[in-house]
Amino acid sequence: MSRERKTEILSAALELAKTEGLAGIRRDNVAERAGVATGLVNAHYGTMKQLRRAVVGEALRVRCLPVLAQAMALGDPRALGAPEELRK
Repeated sequence: MSRERKTEILSAALELAKTEGLAGIRRDNVAERAGVATGLVNAHYGTMKQLRRAVVGEALRVRCLPVLAQAMALGDPRALGAPEELRK
């Protein structure tokens, strides 16, 4: 499986989390945004829980505060364990 394609899917999911909310991302809208088949989202990320976990990890990496704030509000352990300067 292409690492590039996986990155495109994750980027699409992060963008959707910014606009639709972390809890509002779905396989079909991620696939559409990334320009791939829904099955490819499944192949790379498995469950929606795994995809959301990857989105939170990416939000931490790129310091995407809107998505991190959503993740903290949802009680996501990775977001709650973010460095203090991001949690503020």
